[in-house]
Amino acid sequence: MPATSTASTTGGLPTETLDAVVIGGGAAGLNGTLMLARSRRSVVVIDSGTPRNAPAEGVHGLLALDGTPPAELLERGRAEVRRYGATVMTGEVIKAAPAEPSAAGDPRFTVTLADGATLHARRLLVATGLRDVLPDVPGLAEHWGRSVVHCPYCHGWEVRDEPIGILATGPASVHQALLFRQLTDDLVYFTRGTQLDDDTRARFAARDIRVVETAVEQVVATDDGAVAGVRLTDGQLVARRVLTVATTMLPRTEGLEDLGLPTADLPHGMGRHITTGTAGTTDVPGVWVAGNASDPSAQVGASAAAGALAGAHLNADLVTADTAAALA
Repeated sequence: MPATSTASTTGGLPTETLDAVVIGGGAAGLNGTLMLARSRRSVVVIDSGTPRNAPAEGVHGLLALDGTPPAELLERGRAEVRRYGATVMTGEVIKAAPAEPSAAGDPRFTVTLADGATLHARRLLVATGLRDVLPDVPGLAEHWGRSVVHCPYCHGWEVRDEPIGILATGPASVHQALLFRQLTDDLVYFTRGTQLDDDTRARFAARDIRVVETAVEQVVATDDGAVAGVRLTDGQLVARRVLTVATTMLPRTEGLEDLGLPTADLPHGMGRHITTGTAGTTDVPGVWVAGNASDPSAQVGASAAAGALAGAHLNADLVTADTAAALA
């Protein structure tokens, strides 16, 4: 077994320099870990326990696993990577920073957790995901992930034929409305002060999408906690069972500031993402990024695939470094 594949531990935490620390234990992080662990790399996953899809009842659009509850899918993933020797721990990274490289110039990183624990690694895989920022509409947030959704591919089948309302946030909401119109004949578009050009109005009219331009006051719930409709500022209640909203998507970069990861704006004011190259490479030597932190549109399957590709690429980079060290 390669010398880099094991690390001594104190109190359950590795004390030697790991091949990789994976920050984020969702689909991208765990699949990246799977590739690394199967390559006999020493790897620790740090999972904050707050996945983006936690409110959802099931993961959809994932072949052979469609409808699996998110928590169940992650637990199965954790069990799989542990079988290959990886460590998965719950924790919050408060600082990940470059450290002094090895004598041969191989990158090194120090990762500090909120409980004071410290890990040392040769490489990092950042798979922290993103945070959805909802518009400030009273009564909206408590229904997020159930009666308030954003993605027709993640939730569309489950809300088919329901009276659906689009709470517009910008240009992306127009595309969202046309996608959800495929799933229901009863669709209302609440402009919320956003502008619609004549071409968009014509397309909406052609698809029987009703446009409401009166300002939205709040989301109203039924006695049993479901969405009842949207209250307008003129007092009218527009009955809806489901609401969709294009969120502002921001990568989770708390604690990663010292890495200097490059970010860029998403189109149409939809948020930001970490910019990456082939297989999740970044401008920071030794750091890869995979999943929603870099690709906000990726569903679970795409995030897992990106993590696998990044893990394989990261392992190949370590092989190159190990070979150079052996030659030296």
